[in-house]
Amino acid sequence: MNILECRQLCKSYNGGKPVLNNMNISVPAGRIIGLLGPNGCGKSTLIKMICGLLVPDSGMIMVEGKEVGAETNALVSYLPERTYFTGNMKITDLIEYFCDFYNDFDRNRAFGMLQDLRINPNASLRTLSKGTKEKVQLIMVMSRNARLYLLDEPIAGVDPASRDYILKTILQNYNPNATIIITTHLIHDIEQILDEFVFLGFGGEIVMSGNADDTRKQYGKSLDTLFREVFRYVQ
Repeated sequence: MNILECRQLCKSYNGGKPVLNNMNISVPAGRIIGLLGPNGCGKSTLIKMICGLLVPDSGMIMVEGKEVGAETNALVSYLPERTYFTGNMKITDLIEYFCDFYNDFDRNRAFGMLQDLRINPNASLRTLSKGTKEKVQLIMVMSRNARLYLLDEPIAGVDPASRDYILKTILQNYNPNATIIITTHLIHDIEQILDEFVFLGFGGEIVMSGNADDTRKQYGKSLDTLFREVFRYVQ
């Protein structure tokens, strides 16, 4: 059974041009998949629909054979594009909140990653920089033993020196029987960890997809270079 199935998925806003148009995707377990495309092509919209935050106009989304809803929300760990942590809460309070809310949250893993990144767990969220908040948010997401991780631009707001550690964190802290879907425009920085890729064009249509290694061998170029060539006329 595939961990994610999207069938004839359509979505538009206010009756306008489709953001996703008759999209079909099958995602197996145990893979890291890059959902790649120019800004405005529907990557975040798709992620939000898988999480149940948006409702498709038509079509079907199944996570482990179940329609998106309360049951599937327990299987999905979602990192949004924008940081949502605010207020006077300390990081330790946030960890306790996640422990109470998610049965699969691993407190020890969270503290270990905070230590590796030299982030004080007693720090108040309001005192953290934007980049550090994004790191804390990623730690919270990756400390769950989820079946499907949805990471929307996980390295966009962090300094280049931290990107390698974050990618290493992603690789080392997820269930190998789970699947990760990553959206990003920084393809060069993440393509070495991808098993599969999907190039999503405007209107939510899949322009190209496949195995990352096989595609690099077939075309004799990186996914980053291929992406630039495929989308040179639309960026």
